Formats: sequence, C-alpha cells, structure tokens
Amino acid sequence: MSLTETLDMRPGENAHLVLRRATVLDPVAGIDAVHDVVVRDGQIAALAAPGEAETDGAEVVEAEGLHAFPAFFDPHVHLRTPGHEHKEDVETGTRSAAAGGYCGILAMANTEPPVSTAADISALREQARAGASVPVGFLATVTKAMQGRELTEMVELREAGAIGFSDDGLPITSARVMRRALQYQRLCGGNIALHEEDPELSGDGVMHEGPVSAAVGLAGIPSVSESTMVSRDAALAAYEEARIHVQHLSAAESVEVVRAAKAAGVKISAEASPHHLCLTDEEVRSLDPQRFKMNPPLRRESDRQALIEGLREGTIECIATDHAPHQAEEKEVPYEQAAMGVTGLETAFAALHTELVLPGVIELGLLVERMAGGAAPFGLERPTLAPGSEANVVLCDLGAEWTVGEDGYESRSQNSWCAGRTVTGRVLITVAAGQVAFRLRSFSLGVAA
Repeated sequence: MSLTETLDMRPGENAHLVLRRATVLDPVAGIDAVHDVVVRDGQIAALAAPGEAETDGAEVVEAEGLHAFPAFFDPHVHLRTPGHEHKEDVETGTRSAAAGGYCGILAMANTEPPVSTAADISALREQARAGASVPVGFLATVTKAMQGRELTEMVELREAGAIGFSDDGLPITSARVMRRALQYQRLCGGNIALHEEDPELSGDGVMHEGPVSAAVGLAGIPSVSESTMVSRDAALAAYEEARIHVQHLSAAESVEVVRAAKAAGVKISAEASPHHLCLTDEEVRSLDPQRFKMNPPLRRESDRQALIEGLREGTIECIATDHAPHQAEEKEVPYEQAAMGVTGLETAFAALHTELVLPGVIELGLLVERMAGGAAPFGLERPTLAPGSEANVVLCDLGAEWTVGEDGYESRSQNSWCAGRTVTGRVLITVAAGQVAFRLRSFSLGVAA
C-alpha cells in the first residue's frame, strides 16, 4: 500500500511538474541516469530521456546538475503532541521533515499523556489530516502510561490505526512484560520499537562511560547497558517468533548482537541516528548539552566505526533521526541537568553527505537507500522513483554549501546537533505522497510550460 493509504496528512493539490535533466538515483529500483522526471496527478508518470518529456502544462524545474532521489522516511520522530506543543507539534514537525527531504515519518508515543488508548491515536490522526505536510504515522505505547507493568490494548490500538508500539524514552525492563508484548505483537501485527537500556547499569549517567567522562568528571553510561538489553530482547523475539525493531543503536557490542540475531533468523531490524554516525564522545569535552547531550550518548570512535560498518553491510537497514525538540531553557543549563535529545530532520541528509559520502566513507547510493529504509520495518511501502509509483521525490543540490541554523529552522526548537556547522548538500524540493511539500525559499519551482 502507498504511504497515503496507511498514514495521514492534510489534503492538497496533486503535483504536476517535470524535473528537467535531473540525475536520478534510486539504488533499490536500479535507476542511475539523467532523466526528465515527470510527475503527473501525484504519480511518477515517466522517466523520460533528458530534455524530451512532454510538459502538458506542468511546472518545469530546470534540474540539470541536480540529483533526484526517492524521498526519505524517518521511523523515529518526536512531535511532542500532546502535552509539549511549545517544543513541536504535528504541523511544525512535518514541515521540518519536508524541509529535510522526508516523505513520511513515524511519531513516538512518549508524550504527556502518553499515547496509550485508541482515542489518543484517533485524535492524533485527526490532527495529521488537518495539518501534516507529509504523511505521518503514530506509534502507541507498549505499556499503559509507559510504566512498564501492564500492556496496552494492543489489538484495539492497531484497529484505531497505530502503526506499531514503543515505550521509547524508557526501556521495558521486565522480561516477563516484554515476552507478553511479543506474544500480542504476533497476534495483532505491527512492530515493537525498543529503546534498549538497562537502568541499573546506566544509573545517573549523562554521557558515555570512558576516558572522556573521567576527564570531564561526568557520570558515565556504559555501552553494555544497551547491548545486554538488545541481546535479551533478540532472544525473546526468537523464542516467540515475533518481530522487534531496535532504535538508535550506539555501541559496537549492540551491532554485533543484531548481526548474530539476523544470522540466526530472528525477525529483528535496527536503526542508527546521524549524530551517532558522525560524532563521538570527544565532542562532550565542550560541555555543550544543546548539541551533544542525548540518550543513548555519543560513544567512542570504535563504536562509530562499527555503526558505519553495520550500515554498510545491512545489519542496520535504516537511518532514523530521533528528532527530539527541546526549548532553550531545558538545554541552557549545566550539562548534568540538561534535557536529553537533539533535532535532526532538517539536517540529516546534508550532515551525512558531508561527513560520510564526500570523504568516501560510504557511497551516495547507500546513504540514499538507508535514508528511505525506515518504512520497511513497519510494513510500509518503500519510496521509489519507478514509473507508476506514488510521487515521493527529493531534489537535492549536492554542491550547495550552507550553515545550519543561519536561516532558522522549520522546527519550533533549535537544539540541532550540527547547529553552526557548514555542510554540503541541500534539499531544494520535496514531493511527498504526490504533493509538493517543501520548496527552498531561494529556489524557484519554474514556470508553467
């Protein structure tokens, strides 16, 4: 099913445009050539020979030297509604997603109150249908009020439209509760997305445990806090023949656990976040919580390299931003007291293109593939530029340099992990579910032919 058949967004006019002489790259569909990309009535109508597409009154975008990719999909976003709309809401969060080249996102359930009932899901879906710039799906909590003791009505939540389940922000510490959740997941479908952490091991830690935490005098979170829980839940998923999705991997040991579980036939998928792929705990020497305090924390260079290798080989099949908006007063405090989390929707592609593709660490095609890969673990149709598909397209200028935050943000919050950095590669246009969802202010869509 297309994204619009499963997720929710506001109604709008179907796109009718031609991206003239764009370099089209869709690794999954095997497309890598210069084409005129014809979008008609919200569909990819054709990939025509360069300069030869019939325009039929469409908007014409002169895209020579620019790249067209399948738009991205983020399975891990915090929209902060209900309860904290001063940080983000459906409208601003999906605008932020569109500006980053995303054609769909999944929103986490750790709101206030948490999304734990069918009425909660229905209310959020109504908000999305009223104001979402891109298709958005909502996860419900695994346990009631995220207390880790009693399961939600998972079947009823699925019937109301919950895409999956997650207590993200908190781990499910009880193996008994986790096993029971997996038994219900097998019955009602959907995926269970897991924040993997042992609170007993994490303690009061605020950064990665290692030489840097010792040097700056901050309590550390050991990587084994994550990897032991990943191992436990992989074993439970194998035993129950259920499905799990591991969120924001950060540690080399965790990558190895997921790799081994996949080899053993466990139905497990995993994501990594841009900040964990680009940064290490050395950044925390600055004691800047605005950009560098998140959970899981930034870890060692060896962990970062393990994540990159996991991404390269497919152990990690998608990139997820864990977009976590916070207001300035929650971040402009001593490191120990600051809120965990950073934003990332508007910068993910540019940052990863700059830090990983341009230096030759990974291929551009791999980045494009992994940034669209977050739909599959939740049973959603992967964005593609194959003719006949729903139009989910991002047009990028890979040579454009820009400074993050210089022109402000579409997000309501400014706690970007790469604020102030100069990056290379910019989203110019996003077509999501057949509609033009974003156009960079300085870039014209063209003129009617």
